Amino acid sequence: MLFLAGGVGVGAAAIVLAILADRAQFAFAKLLAQSSYISLLVTPLGFMVAVFVTNRYFPNSQGSGIPQAIAARKLTDQTARSRLVSIRIAIGKIILTLFGLLCGASVGREGPTVQIGASLMFALGRFSPRRQPGLILAGASAGVAAAFNTPLAGIVFGIEEMSRSFETRASSLIIAAVIAAGLTSLAVMGNYTYFGTSATALRNGADWLTIPACGIVGGLMGGLFSRIVVMLSVGFVHPVGRAIKSHPFLFALTCGVAVALCGIASGDTIYGTGYAQVKTALENGTPLPVSFGILKFLATTFAAISGIPGGIFSPSLAIGAGLGSNIAAFFHGAPLEAVILLGMVAYFAGVVQAPITAFVIVTEMTDNHAMVVPLMAASMIAYATSRLVCKEGVYHALAKGFTASASRS
Repeated sequence: MLFLAGGVGVGAAAIVLAILADRAQFAFAKLLAQSSYISLLVTPLGFMVAVFVTNRYFPNSQGSGIPQAIAARKLTDQTARSRLVSIRIAIGKIILTLFGLLCGASVGREGPTVQIGASLMFALGRFSPRRQPGLILAGASAGVAAAFNTPLAGIVFGIEEMSRSFETRASSLIIAAVIAAGLTSLAVMGNYTYFGTSATALRNGADWLTIPACGIVGGLMGGLFSRIVVMLSVGFVHPVGRAIKSHPFLFALTCGVAVALCGIASGDTIYGTGYAQVKTALENGTPLPVSFGILKFLATTFAAISGIPGGIFSPSLAIGAGLGSNIAAFFHGAPLEAVILLGMVAYFAGVVQAPITAFVIVTEMTDNHAMVVPLMAASMIAYATSRLVCKEGVYHALAKGFTASASRS
């Protein structure tokens, strides 16, 4: 009953966050309609305020939230866990993620939903303390399932990314929470596929060369993103590194300026999740702007290292779509939508280094079963390539820092 009740709560929280996130992005777009250059004021100041509120009132709510959920599950001390997942942090995560989107940050809501789900389940775990590791795992999985309407991806994410193991008992509890969260989402939002339905597929032999091309490029870029984020999180012995640690608000302001400049250069297309741009490209078969992928990469990197709360799921898929669109230009005749999907799965697998989760989530998002094998191949190539740049996926690398800090506090 705890897992089912928690699943319903996670589903409801995911729905509320999704609706409010869309409204926040719409409000920022209306602001930009007045002048694109207003982002040079709103975005940097918003970043600085978000970091101040995070550090002062909601510590450990920065970033995606998935590393915190992973770390909380590994900890055994209840007090240490509560520093990473709690109702207070869940509330702060919702408020600050929405605030980031309202200021034009290139962040997503799916990672935050994972930490929110883990926090809700942790709160319920007070009625059954021995089940708390399983509850945190189930809450995180339900968060992915409800955020994207991808129940299979939620289950795979829990097994591959959160626990890194398969346990029959834990898996059955994950499924129970995912079902409850999924039914809640279906009851309110109806049945939908995140990026619509796509029937695109690779055709002749030349088309299949896009698989290794997307896998290598996506893996390298995903690994580079992870390495930058992990390096800035851990810190480095250099005057610049010390300055960043000593002046977090000034650094957040600088990152905000960089995001605003990327936004202006892109024609205001790289702010927020990137969902609208990718869905339009997939539905209409139109290429994304040549600069979209790299500018979205830069904007998401600056947002991720700034210290503001916000996820990287949706922005990563958008970056991958931009890279795929660029790669498709070198393969005349290859179906654009198919190559975009390959770019999405490759970059995402390169960032998180969870190849099964990557191809399952993209398959479910587009309801495209004809692309399952190509997506699997691109995902595995990207995973292997990414490890040449960054030895560990970004979530687990960051989780080590949260584990250590929560234990010391």
